[in-house]
Amino acid sequence: MQNKGLVKLFALLFGLVSIYQLSFTFKANQIESNAKEAAISKIAETEVEYDAKRSLEETRYLDSLNNLEVFNIGVAQYTYTEVKEKAMNLGLDLKGGISVILQIQVDDILKGLANKSKDPVFNKALNDAEELQKNSQNTYLEDFFVAFDAIKGDTKLASPDIFANRDLSDEITFNMTDDEVKPILRNKVDESIVSAFEVLRKRIDQFGVTQPNIQRLGNSGRILVELPGVKDKERATELITTTAQLEFWDVYKAEELGGFLNQANEVLKDLVDAKPQTDEVESQDEEESTIDDLLGETSTDSTEVATLGPLFDLIRAPGQTGLPVLAMFEAKDKETVLEYLNKREVRALLPVEQRYAEFVWGIQPKNSEFVELYALKGNRENAPELSGAVVVDARQSYSPTGQPTVSMQMNASGSKTWEEMTGRAFNQRSQIAIVLDNIVYSAPGVTTGPISGGNSEISGSFTLNEAIDLANVLRAGKLPASAEIVQAETVGPSLGQEAIDSGMKSFMIALALVLIWMIFYYGKSGIFSDIALLLNIVLVFGILAGLGAVLTLPGIAGIVLTIGIAVDANVLIYERVREELVKGKGQKEAIKDGFSNALSSILDANITTGLTALILFVFGTGPIKGFATTLLIGIVTSLFTAIFITRLLIDWYVNKGGKLDFSTKLTKGLFRNININFLKKRKMSYVISGVIIIAGLASLFTTGLDEGIDFVGGRTYTVRFAQDVNTEEVKDAVVATFGSAEVKTIGSANQLKISTKYKINENSTEVDAEVKSKLYESLVSFLPDGLNYNDFADSDNNVGIMYSGKVSPTIADDIKKSSIWAILGSLIVVFLYILLRFKKWQFSLGAVAAVFHDVLIVLGIYSITWRFMPFSMEIDQAFIAAILTVIGYSLNDTVVVFDRIREFLNEHTSWDFEKTVNTSLNSTLSRTLNTSLTTLVVLLAMFVFGAESLRDLLFALMVGVIVGTYSSVFIATPVMFDTIKKENKEKK
Repeated sequence: MQNKGLVKLFALLFGLVSIYQLSFTFKANQIESNAKEAAISKIAETEVEYDAKRSLEETRYLDSLNNLEVFNIGVAQYTYTEVKEKAMNLGLDLKGGISVILQIQVDDILKGLANKSKDPVFNKALNDAEELQKNSQNTYLEDFFVAFDAIKGDTKLASPDIFANRDLSDEITFNMTDDEVKPILRNKVDESIVSAFEVLRKRIDQFGVTQPNIQRLGNSGRILVELPGVKDKERATELITTTAQLEFWDVYKAEELGGFLNQANEVLKDLVDAKPQTDEVESQDEEESTIDDLLGETSTDSTEVATLGPLFDLIRAPGQTGLPVLAMFEAKDKETVLEYLNKREVRALLPVEQRYAEFVWGIQPKNSEFVELYALKGNRENAPELSGAVVVDARQSYSPTGQPTVSMQMNASGSKTWEEMTGRAFNQRSQIAIVLDNIVYSAPGVTTGPISGGNSEISGSFTLNEAIDLANVLRAGKLPASAEIVQAETVGPSLGQEAIDSGMKSFMIALALVLIWMIFYYGKSGIFSDIALLLNIVLVFGILAGLGAVLTLPGIAGIVLTIGIAVDANVLIYERVREELVKGKGQKEAIKDGFSNALSSILDANITTGLTALILFVFGTGPIKGFATTLLIGIVTSLFTAIFITRLLIDWYVNKGGKLDFSTKLTKGLFRNININFLKKRKMSYVISGVIIIAGLASLFTTGLDEGIDFVGGRTYTVRFAQDVNTEEVKDAVVATFGSAEVKTIGSANQLKISTKYKINENSTEVDAEVKSKLYESLVSFLPDGLNYNDFADSDNNVGIMYSGKVSPTIADDIKKSSIWAILGSLIVVFLYILLRFKKWQFSLGAVAAVFHDVLIVLGIYSITWRFMPFSMEIDQAFIAAILTVIGYSLNDTVVVFDRIREFLNEHTSWDFEKTVNTSLNSTLSRTLNTSLTTLVVLLAMFVFGAESLRDLLFALMVGVIVGTYSSVFIATPVMFDTIKKENKEKK
């Protein structure tokens, strides 16, 4: 081998750099562990909101180290910020946390650009675009253009009532054509999405999560947000989804609308069926007495209820004179109350000066069932006198009584308006409502005169975290449009730690088995391949850390699969060296020729696997992209260590007088004299494969596949119970609540996977919370006594929801289509590559036929067995990753055989083609079986000892390895042989 010195230098530098990169990960883990211990020692569990305070203390501890030197390597010194940036990122499945894909509502952006136009064509086009999106791969904006063009008639985008308005007058004029307006709108929408991205980034930075990941997904208006390690999932979700429309409104007092509420109640008696008057109502003296008695107080309010009716039946406490609260209702009745008050017949009762009154709710205090109703002094434009746009700074602070508040500073323009509003409120003894996203946070009066300077304070029933988050949102700015969560994943930290433990355990067992096997089969030379393999693993982890890539559970699977790839290269080399030794060559010459002759097969096999991994990287998301990343890195490092490092070690040993047989007493001569006529058995193999494929297709068309939420949409939860539960009993309880649901045992009998499509078309956080609440209600009889909803929903516990995921139907359709394109794309790319390498289309046909055969069999087996397997066999993105890996593995085997056929065709020109093919298959059988067995051992170790969430992926890989090994011998080669034979006959 030439340039040994250069290889040694490169290997040394490569290894040192990898260790250098990994050292930052160890240091970061040490510092974070110290931060947790410091927070625990400072904040006792007896303190109120100790979790939030500990989290805040932990963040402060780490923040204090941001610019301090905490790590020295030689003369280089690094601050904690620098250490953290260089440390390896752990994915959600290993660290816990949340991952969401937000869809910025482009229709909101368009409505804003059109100044909330009432134009019927414009609004119909918006609705039609929403329908088109359900089965379209276009962006919402492009579908809006399609919908608008289909119905526009004489209406133009540049109409005064649409986009040729005052706000856009500098860019869009009345005489512009639609084709001229469209690029402007594309640019405006893109600017708004960029703005949303920046607002989210600022909010997340202020939230204090270490190593967050936020990125735009193409031009779809979707934004991926990953917050590993975040503990308060609901708080984080609210932070990234709220639009933060802060407004300041004058508000009516209770007595100003008291007469209206009385009249409304009377009118509603004729419009709505009133609750029946029962003995329970008549005996209110004994139980509830009156509305006032319900809250244990006597009202002196001028709006005291005289008689009950549809509206007054729902009131739990009336408003009080001089205050802005009209009445208090139960939270469950909010929609009903607003429906009553906004009926046309009811609103007609409002006096002219109050006709623009807008009824809104106050913020609902934690652990309370009640919520307050307010009436804002609206106007024709429905625009507040002052908005949050004037806020230039906001900070969490405390009131004189120690309650958390938010102090804010306004700009000059806002300060002037605020002075006018507070002056008016002071003179009229009225209040100003502080409204965030249509919810009244507080409605304070002004007791000291007009407030000048723009300094103000928002007070309310805030917890510490709520005050911090409100300040962060106001400071970062508002989203330009609402953001819906179309895909979400929540992993509890305990589940993440279990994944790390099981992943590392399976990794070490698989590694040990491979190391032992290589020594058992190849003797001393196996030791050298083991050393190269260990270096390969260090390099893979080092590169991941250096690139800032995220290590996920599928990523660990990719690294373990890399072990198989590295072993495969060594097996190819060692088998070729053994062949050269059998020919009578000397040791050094045999080693030289063995490495040289194996190079072509190694490169072809790894390139085909790399191409499928690259396609997976392009089309995959989240953990699947992590799987592809590690696989791609592993292919490169495996080539380097197998070809150069192993050769370096072997040459060193041989040059100092050592002797290598590349076998042991038990394996010497194994598979050497095999002479099987594989082609003679091809018709039988066609029949066997045909029967299996037909059975699989029959099952696919009848039973189908167990499609996961990735492909059909829905919500799914992994729920852990304190004891083993009966799956059917749990399913009956869940179905009774949701109407339909899937319930499966995941791993042990005390852990279930529950999936439902209940309200799947609604993506609001309110509906997410509703589904969780209903799930708790359906499972409460199976849970330990005293386990409340909060503990059930908190994935930090070892009982309750350990994992939750959500995929909307729209994005599920996108995932399904991209998965199909990924598989088809890999087939096309592989066909073209093999055609380029082997110059005959018959080789490409054989390879693709084998791959197609493998995919159909894996799908068929899944279809036949998913109903009774003791683990989940859902078809999701992980399954697609498995299919693409199977494609790569199958091609790996096939290419090795084809390479040998090509070699023998050049060497033995006098041989009959059938003899050439059979001899090639026999000569590569040792390599084929050895590699397949090694890979199966690795996968089996992970299947038995690894994480439950990977079991379906590993099962598909194991089936794929077996089927792929079979198809490379009995499908790919025979198909290639038959097509070439047929072509030769036709030529004759």
